[in-house]
Amino acid sequence: MAQGTGSINSDYKDWEWSDDAGERARLLQSPSVETVPKNSESQGNSLGATSALGAVFIVVNAALGAGLLNFPAAFSMAGGVAAGITLQMCMLIFIIGGLVILAYCSQASNERTYQEVVWAVCGKVPGVLCEVAIAVYTFGTCIAFLIIIGDQEDKIIAALVKEPEEVGSSRWYTDRKFTISITAFLLILPLSIPKEIGFQKYASSLSVIGTWYVTAVIIIKYIWPDKELVPVEIPTSPSTWTAVFNAMPTICFGFQCHVSSVPVFNSMKQPEVKTWGAVVTAAMVIALFVYTGTGICGFLTFGAGVEQDVLMSYPSNDIPVALARAFIILCVLTSYPILHFCGRAVLEGLWLRYTGVTVEEDVVRERRRRLLQTISWFLLTLLLALFIPDIGKVISVIGGLAACFIFVFPGLCLIQAKLSEIQETRAISWWAQVSYGVFMVTLGAFIFGQTTANAIFVDLTA
Repeated sequence: MAQGTGSINSDYKDWEWSDDAGERARLLQSPSVETVPKNSESQGNSLGATSALGAVFIVVNAALGAGLLNFPAAFSMAGGVAAGITLQMCMLIFIIGGLVILAYCSQASNERTYQEVVWAVCGKVPGVLCEVAIAVYTFGTCIAFLIIIGDQEDKIIAALVKEPEEVGSSRWYTDRKFTISITAFLLILPLSIPKEIGFQKYASSLSVIGTWYVTAVIIIKYIWPDKELVPVEIPTSPSTWTAVFNAMPTICFGFQCHVSSVPVFNSMKQPEVKTWGAVVTAAMVIALFVYTGTGICGFLTFGAGVEQDVLMSYPSNDIPVALARAFIILCVLTSYPILHFCGRAVLEGLWLRYTGVTVEEDVVRERRRRLLQTISWFLLTLLLALFIPDIGKVISVIGGLAACFIFVFPGLCLIQAKLSEIQETRAISWWAQVSYGVFMVTLGAFIFGQTTANAIFVDLTA
């Protein structure tokens, strides 16, 4: 791919993008990523602090998370192990391709975050759509995190009070809505208010350990199942040919690390597209093994009866599983503020851009607006989580949005970048890359449309 920068679209200047916009956009960097400021003197290839191996682990960390709890149910929806693995492998080709495209466009446009790349390469309309999609995606993910907290706390409390799970507890302090609310107000809200979240990077390693532990428990429980476990029906084919598509949102949600990938690429000591291709390939293969191990073993343990959150299928009094639940709660508690921070940063950038006020001029009102944004975001996500107990419904929506980050926006960037190149003749490689971009946009639009329509249909017929 050509590395020219002069041909990249810069329509975002029509929106009076101020000099401090890049600083606002860099708020969307992962707390684990350190990069140098973007300026005319920082174009060298050795200014970053992250090695290739370090970048692999950061990308893996960004991809792995609470989404692995839904993979056994995704294998069930896909119609079995063979269908689930095949679907993952096919999608992984385009997932890796999207990550490489973003790095290429980041290098060509000299932008350092996902939304900045889309703005610079594709123009103002896709740029705004991208920022709105990021805000909606992070909002929906925060709802899913609160639902996960409620799911795990239900099981932990059931074990502590030693009451039959099918009967439920009559005590007010064990009610699901109360436990989610008290956890959210005492732990999540205080972590979400600060202006900066650099301290959250210290919890990332613990979250990774927790994720690997959950996978290990699910695999071990399949190899050495509990004696009380009764044989279950194991589907070997999807119920209908369209049912396999219902697994796509979970896969997209699980592998979506594209929004944070651009800062990771720019933090590398040698930010080269070829090196980055090897980095993301290694990272996605690692994530594939984790998700596949969890999906296969969880699905084969519970079959068609597996819950959307696989840990909900295990009994409450299982000690190793209880520890896995505690790890997941800890992971979610530290992840919610990070996702909220990203969404809040996008909303802040949109607000300042449309009002035409610079960050320096808006310092006095920033704190008041931040508190209002945080409290409104927190209360809305909490309210929706209390009345949407099924995490599958949330994943079906935000999984469709994840497909936009994985397929649609990278595909648009590739198309626009190639169309902007000044060439006397169009080589076969040029046509191949444009065709690849068109296919990615089409595939992403199909996944988004199909999953969104399916989610609406299921809700209307429920």
